[in-house]
Amino acid sequence: MRVRRLRAGLKGWGGVGAMAVVLVLTAVFVLLPLARAGGTDQATGGVGGLAEGVRASAHACQDPEKRSLSPSGADGDTVKAIKSRAHPRLVIGVDQNSYRWGYRDPNRSGSSELEGFDIDLARRIAREILGDPDAVVFRAIPTNQRTEAIRSGRVDMVVRTMTITCDRLRQVAFSAPYFRTGQQVLAPRKSDITGYDDTLAHKRVCSATGSTALTQLTADRGSGRIPPSTDISVTVPNQLDCLVRLQLGQVDAVVTDGALAASQAAQDPTVELKGRPFTTEYYGVAMKKGADDLVRRVNRVLEDYRGDGWRASYDTWLSATLGEDPEPSRPPSPTYR
Repeated sequence: MRVRRLRAGLKGWGGVGAMAVVLVLTAVFVLLPLARAGGTDQATGGVGGLAEGVRASAHACQDPEKRSLSPSGADGDTVKAIKSRAHPRLVIGVDQNSYRWGYRDPNRSGSSELEGFDIDLARRIAREILGDPDAVVFRAIPTNQRTEAIRSGRVDMVVRTMTITCDRLRQVAFSAPYFRTGQQVLAPRKSDITGYDDTLAHKRVCSATGSTALTQLTADRGSGRIPPSTDISVTVPNQLDCLVRLQLGQVDAVVTDGALAASQAAQDPTVELKGRPFTTEYYGVAMKKGADDLVRRVNRVLEDYRGDGWRASYDTWLSATLGEDPEPSRPPSPTYR
């Protein structure tokens, strides 16, 4: 019965709604690797990954977004190793089902290319380091495997709406920030949930394993910021799976980055953002610890990209969901250590 009701609700959505269905179905295949034709290069190997822990306390690490290395255009050992591959390409972990960030548009005829804000940045990095925006192998990485993919050497970097945190800095290196966002609540339009507040009492809230949303929910339920009766036990490997759970009525709300939640609300007009963002977070490009030359090269790319690429990409992909004014999403001027 529930599935039949969902199908009935999906009828009449039109183009955007149809895209939502396709993207939701695509989530099933998120573990499959993505590669451009001829892209068989492997990322530099490394030690196995460790499970992400609880965010570090404030006294242990402050302002993690200000802890990246200063920019440089020089090639070190990591970049030289990438360039010496039989077919020089960057292996980049991305999302393939986040609308407007990294996805395939089934309505775009004659093209199955990945596109979106993160994809634009990934291609810009490839262009600046290897001289060709197509010199990249894309690999689909679920939310809960981003850190492990870097540490194990499956990818050279991850460009996938990955928030810079103190805990993650112990396991991987980050570029300077390239986007600003914050956690927000997504729920059905007719829900009595009003935001990240007492209206979450006795509600089932979904988040992705290994996400900053789950870390925040766990801490805030323990501290009393949200009611102790809030059920946060529903977690998924990939963030988009929470939208599926919400559509099927298996949860009452989703907590995730507002930038992603806005795109999901655009996919499904029956849900909406509730309340304002309740954190401030910054996305960065994640790389292996010790790959200092690659981190510096990416920061050099970002220095240029902020001036002659970031706004154009925002206007193309995100203005429809986040608003025409990009300033709330623009990262601060970088501070390097």
